[in-house]
Formats: sequence, C-alpha cells, structure tokens
Amino acid sequence: MTRVSTPEDHEVADLVFRARAGDAAAWDALVDRFGSRVRAVARSFRLGQADADDVFQVTWLRLVSNLDRIRDPDRVGAWLVTTASHECLRLLRRAGRHASGDDDWEESLVDNAPDVDTDLLVGERERALWEAMGMLSPGCQRLLRFLAADPAPSYEEVALGLDMPIGSIGPTRRRCLNRLRIHFARITEGPEGSSP
Repeated sequence: MTRVSTPEDHEVADLVFRARAGDAAAWDALVDRFGSRVRAVARSFRLGQADADDVFQVTWLRLVSNLDRIRDPDRVGAWLVTTASHECLRLLRRAGRHASGDDDWEESLVDNAPDVDTDLLVGERERALWEAMGMLSPGCQRLLRFLAADPAPSYEEVALGLDMPIGSIGPTRRRCLNRLRIHFARITEGPEGSSP
C-alpha cells in the first residue's frame, strides 16, 4: 500500500532538510515537535529519570550523526521513536535487566496516598490498577504504556517502536485492555464479585 504524503509530512521533511543545512531554528522545531514522543518511549520502558535523559540525548545525537542518511525525511518522527526504543533496550541489556522491569517496578510507581479519605480511595484504585497491570504479559504492558504516552504516538510509530504490524495494534490493544479489566475487577471486587 502506497503511503500518501500530507502537508504535515512536507513540513517535517522541510525541517529535516533545513537542519541538514545547519539551520538551528529547524533543529529547535524538530525537538519541539518530536521531543515529547522520544521521552514517551523512555517512559514506556519505565526507565529512571537519569536513564530517560540519557536515552533522549543519545537519540538526538544519533539523529545528528545520521541526518544525511535518512531516506524518508518526512518520517523522521518514526525514525526517532524506533531509535529511542532500540536505545532503551540497549540500556536495559547493559544494566542486566529486561524490558518487563525489576520485580519492584510497581512499588516505584505508586505514590503514598495522603490521609484524606477521597485521596486514600483514589490511591487504592491506582495501586489496584498497577497491580493488575503487573499481571499482564510484558508485551501488553509495553503496548499499553506506549499508547498511553502524551501526546499519543501514531500507530505507525507504535508499530516501528514495538516491532509489530500496524494491523495487529488495535486488536492486541483490545485484548490487553480486556485482560487488564478482568485482573482489575478480581483485585477490587474479590474472588466472588463482592467488594472486599
């Protein structure tokens, strides 16, 4: 299937060409446009702040060194997402961990809830959600984290970043969310469907 270029694609390609020519404003525009997506990739791997910053910097350095070799400048966003994903995996391998994270990853994500009853209930629901998330397969965890990024990446970026066909993203997302709902219901309602 032939990909149809959009005006936004032409704008991105123009920024890449200008950046190749040394235009600092074009670089700033590329970072403004795609920086949050690169950071979202690092967050999807649950890296610490220092590691996430390293991934961000290395990804942009790789763009600098490969800018002349990028064949599809209008797809530089997808290239950045893929490069950031590879860098996260490299960092995790080097650290001796795997993409599903450490055993205590859930605890690192949950804030201590204040004493206020409403905040306590919200905190309990968040803990239950993270517990349910931890019961999913590593692939489902990565996909749901990736899709929850702000701003949300395109399906093309998700496909490249997670190395999966675009057509399988929606159905896989649906299956993962259904499993998440089931696990969450079991945690919050107990084994017999009644609240604990």
